[in-house]
Amino acid sequence: MSVKISITPNVPPQKNRVLLAIKETNFNNANFTEAELGYIKSCLDKDIKFFTVNHMTHFTYVIIVDYSKSHIVILENIRKEAAKLTGAISQFKIPELYIESLLTVQEELLACAEGFLLANYQFLKYFGAEDRKKKKSPLENLYLVSEKLKDADVNELQNVVNAVCIARDLVNEPASTLDSEALSKSFEEMGAEAGFSVTILHKDEIEKQKMGGILGVNRGSEKPPTFSILEWKPTHKTNRKPIVLVGKGVVYDSGGLSLKPTPNSMDYMKCDMAGGAAVGAILYALAKNNIALHVIGLVPSTDNRVDATSYAPGDVLHMYSGHTVEVLNTDAEGRLILADALHYAKQYNPQLVIDMATLTGSAAAAVGVHGTVMFSTADDKVNKKLIESSNNTYERLVEFPLWDEYDEEIKSDIADMKNVGSSYAGAITAAKFLQRYVNYPWIHLDIAGRAFSMKPDSYRGKGGTGIQVRCLYHFLKSLANK
Repeated sequence: MSVKISITPNVPPQKNRVLLAIKETNFNNANFTEAELGYIKSCLDKDIKFFTVNHMTHFTYVIIVDYSKSHIVILENIRKEAAKLTGAISQFKIPELYIESLLTVQEELLACAEGFLLANYQFLKYFGAEDRKKKKSPLENLYLVSEKLKDADVNELQNVVNAVCIARDLVNEPASTLDSEALSKSFEEMGAEAGFSVTILHKDEIEKQKMGGILGVNRGSEKPPTFSILEWKPTHKTNRKPIVLVGKGVVYDSGGLSLKPTPNSMDYMKCDMAGGAAVGAILYALAKNNIALHVIGLVPSTDNRVDATSYAPGDVLHMYSGHTVEVLNTDAEGRLILADALHYAKQYNPQLVIDMATLTGSAAAAVGVHGTVMFSTADDKVNKKLIESSNNTYERLVEFPLWDEYDEEIKSDIADMKNVGSSYAGAITAAKFLQRYVNYPWIHLDIAGRAFSMKPDSYRGKGGTGIQVRCLYHFLKSLANK
């Protein structure tokens, strides 16, 4: 992200600014003329929450904060209102913007900056030079007007927003240029910049480890798989045992021989590695902000293609754990590669493992685009803290059950288990499949409904959203601070 965030004590004359206020604010001391104050009053009388004051040489964009809502909704509404500014920035070629608050709380100021910066994200890599120049946002500097904020607050926000944008870039990248090896290389580049270590297992090592889930899915591909191991281990870490993040890294999913339809399905399956992208981005944010927590990231990666050598419905795979799996649907491939990674995580004796995956259409059908389905075997206190972080970042989680009865759905007649259940409760049976490979506190996040937006969605934009980067960063930071 090219926009630099800074703190300043005041707004210089004739500079474009955003002004946070409430309906009862006295605007007389906010550098408005009598005519402008009259216009502001008319907007407030009409209960308008977002309006623009044109000073002829510059603009003031006023956001009216409604404190009748809950705290988390207030912050989310500020982010959404701030996102509306991106059009004006481009239209009027604004290179710098000041955000000023007439409120007493600084958190609202940071939420406004966060919403604006995330909405200002662009993926222009594949436009021609002339079009790219025309489309590129002119904004270079964002100033937060405050005498209370610290540089550390602003630097942290900058690093987290950058991390979200990194995840979005990876998800938006076409599969023709982002194969498994390229994804692993991107993790190496992130690690070199942020300061975490990266180890890549290539196909020969994956074969030595007998990771049958990854190798089975990879059979129809011309490109080799990878298994990326990311580690942030600061000397001042506060946890005795590491936390492990696991991300699905299917760089493209055709469905295999259980071929997907193209419209609104296979056509955007470059996003099937969004969980892996999120893991890399979270490690990046933790390392850049020097969070005192030992965290390991595992990203198994391959594409799922169709070829004469593709694994087929009816095949039996021998997993890294020693289990056997009867494959009844080759489009249920994510759980196969995650199973190998979840078993691999056992060697770390982890405090907690969280996996993120665009796993099932069932999860998307259950909660749509407004939430993420969550499953957990972790302690209730851990679940509560994670859900609290999801609410604070508005990347909300909804916990689904892991009842024993669902184990019946994945029983196989010829192997230890099958990779799909019945046509009902698909997100749950997928989670029950993964649960077979864990013996530690574990949380599974099915991000299928939120990883990729088919139409503009406020500050989340269109395309890759970078979902769960902000939530998991917030959660892990809270564990470190404890």
